[in-house]
Amino acid sequence: MTMEVSRLEPCIQLQLSRKELENVVDKAKDWALMHGISMRSKVSFNKNQVQVLPFTLLPSSFPRKNFEKAKGIQVLLNELIHKVAHDNNFLIKSLKSTIDADPFTAKLFNIYETIYKEGFSQTLSLGLLRSDYMLHENQIKQVELNTIASSFGGIVTVTTQYHKYILSEVGHADKIKNIPENNPINGLCKGLIYAWKLYDNEKAVILFVVESITYNVCDQRFHEFEISKINPDIKIIRRSLRDLVSEAKLGPNKQLIVGDLEVSVVYFRSGYEVEAYPTEREWEIRLLIERSKAIKCPSIQYHLAGTKKVQQSLAYPNVLNVLLKDDNTIKQIQEVFAGLYSLEFNNEAEVIIDNAMSDPKKYVLKPQREGGGNNVYNEDIKTHLEFMRNSEERTAWILMDRFYPPVQKNYIVRGHNEPFEDNHLDFTDVVSELGVYGVIIGNNNDIIYNEEVGHILRTKPSNENEGGIAAGIGAIDSPYLIS
Repeated sequence: MTMEVSRLEPCIQLQLSRKELENVVDKAKDWALMHGISMRSKVSFNKNQVQVLPFTLLPSSFPRKNFEKAKGIQVLLNELIHKVAHDNNFLIKSLKSTIDADPFTAKLFNIYETIYKEGFSQTLSLGLLRSDYMLHENQIKQVELNTIASSFGGIVTVTTQYHKYILSEVGHADKIKNIPENNPINGLCKGLIYAWKLYDNEKAVILFVVESITYNVCDQRFHEFEISKINPDIKIIRRSLRDLVSEAKLGPNKQLIVGDLEVSVVYFRSGYEVEAYPTEREWEIRLLIERSKAIKCPSIQYHLAGTKKVQQSLAYPNVLNVLLKDDNTIKQIQEVFAGLYSLEFNNEAEVIIDNAMSDPKKYVLKPQREGGGNNVYNEDIKTHLEFMRNSEERTAWILMDRFYPPVQKNYIVRGHNEPFEDNHLDFTDVVSELGVYGVIIGNNNDIIYNEEVGHILRTKPSNENEGGIAAGIGAIDSPYLIS
């Protein structure tokens, strides 16, 4: 089948010769490197070197009304995730079949179940969330909601500044007003600091749980440095789960102790992929952290609330009416939900599977995995569904309506040794995905803090299915608001 795709006009038309364009791109790359729009290379890793993170030369057009809609409902989505995370029956019901079919989700759920039965040493949870959207038929539709390691809040803050700079540099300073203000790093870090204050021990540290080899180090360090800028008295330490195997323990009052330091807040920038847990010892450390009285970002229940299966369960008719009481809130959230379909063994699922196999371009097949690069598209959907149609494995996946956002032209600037290196100056067709950041802190009874704190635009070539920035395919971007 052929999908009709609309187009948006680019924010400006660059009237430059090839040589002038190359000079502008060189300057843009240097600006990006000097301001931290960068990461370590996955191709030739060196701890002492970084390279340009893929970014768009110009900001990309995005309809103002859709942008404002996404920003406006973030606090409602924060509240929804909080309610889901504290509804034991809903989590069990939503994840039951997935636990049987997916060992990773089962491990996470076992930790949750253990803590739930023992009783939570720390009832407060901190969520640094990000809800992602695509435009589809002039509406925004939610792609997913991330509850763990919602990245790029630091880098996109700088990217907003870059796009204002570049518009001025190419003679369009009058257009800067169409780039909305954006400072998610400040809002996200204020959430971490608020949790640190609630822990009420000025000597306690904030622990960043990171990968053993960290590529996206600049974004993580932006968070660390912003916290220090706001409150220089807060000490931050970085450890991998592997490090914590030998360094972490519980104190007599369930304090999380790393070395000789008490931890107030645990901020997971790792732990969402199977690869983070190569042995049982890493799982034991995750359980130890959850048993502690440190405030977790996310707590195990927030982590589970962000799974694809829970997202799919929320799309069932009348589910929101049980979790949320306000009719207007329910309506606003339902408007952004996409078609999400369970693959459990029932008649409805069989119909959806038949539809997806006959017209796979209408769907995306999604597993219970974070981090990008795991979804299945086009004819591969048929192959996957045929393979697992009669297997329990299928219940760990969901089908989702596929979106076809409007296409526009932009330049994607890439670093050396990344994919499409020879293509880095082409004025190419791209599509964008908007993310909105939220911060929430609360317990079973109360929400103490609930804010929308900024946004990100990620852009990829229109012929690419996946748009991972760290993988070198997608690019970090800023919205240029249009009527």
